[in-house]
Amino acid sequence: MELRTQSLSTPSNWKRYTLVNDNGMEVTCLNYGGIITKILAPDQHNHFENVVLGYKNEQDYLHNPNFFGALIGRVAGRIQNSTFSIDGTTYELDANEGPNHLHGGANGFDRVIWDVEPFEESDKVGLTLTHTSPDGEGGYPGTVQVQVTYTLTNDNQLQITYDAQSDKKTALTLTNHSYFNLSGDLKQDILHHDVTIDSSHVVELDDTLIPTGNKLEVEGTVFDFRNGRQLKDGVSSSHPQNQYAGNGYDHNFIFDKYKQHDIVVRDETSGRQLTVDTEQPGFVMYTSNNLDESLQLSEGVSKKYLGVCLETQGSPASLEHQGFPSIVLDKDQPYRYTTTFTFGVIEK
Repeated sequence: MELRTQSLSTPSNWKRYTLVNDNGMEVTCLNYGGIITKILAPDQHNHFENVVLGYKNEQDYLHNPNFFGALIGRVAGRIQNSTFSIDGTTYELDANEGPNHLHGGANGFDRVIWDVEPFEESDKVGLTLTHTSPDGEGGYPGTVQVQVTYTLTNDNQLQITYDAQSDKKTALTLTNHSYFNLSGDLKQDILHHDVTIDSSHVVELDDTLIPTGNKLEVEGTVFDFRNGRQLKDGVSSSHPQNQYAGNGYDHNFIFDKYKQHDIVVRDETSGRQLTVDTEQPGFVMYTSNNLDESLQLSEGVSKKYLGVCLETQGSPASLEHQGFPSIVLDKDQPYRYTTTFTFGVIEK
């Protein structure tokens, strides 16, 4: 195991951390936003390439409207009209996407300089990131103590554990916003990635991407990934939900928890396989339908459908609608969820 730390000259308070396991797999991230900038994972020939989207110039993360690799909070997703109520009290949030509140607002956790403590053991290496979000920040109630742990193991697993506690009842659901592309070094888009999702229901969106409160059965639609399907199916679909999302997916899938893994992503050309297992009740899959086509990334220029986000989280729909697992955190209640990303190869 190896852990490398480097202070950046610009911006002066930024640090880069690289976790390396005994197999040669690497995960690189910044203390700014907890941003994962690079993941080097092996293909079927044990050739290591980058499998996430990241900027060529790290200074570009200062303006990161696509949230490449970032930690998201306090609430991942969209909150309608930037308001929610708890116990009869209404809280006005920062509106940063039209009238709505997205991913914690204009000064969310993706813009925080996190305190970082590296750790290294015989079979794992990692980082513990901590941050205190003060009462009223972004409009949210409660001072929230947040700890996020990135752990890289010799099983080629990246485990992300989210811990938090608030001194007031508040809303909280955290995630990581990495864009995955298993082709390696962005050689291809993700449209031919084959995805299996253990989910029979998806959260319906209106034409502004706000949850309606309805859960749609995936049976017979391009949202049925239970037996695997390619992401291109949603791009070419005439389903209104795909149209609303900009010809693709930007939807919260609710896990059934029947299968061995919550999500499996495969790229036949490289032979790479990514499995995702989480304690969260669902996740948002976003197929970069609206990705700016002029960004300078590590391996080339950005374009639509270049990465797929697998944002494990609770649904903000629970703040407005019944029938969803709550994202309200009681005073002094421990918040703890772990998501494990396992990088392997397709078994022939």
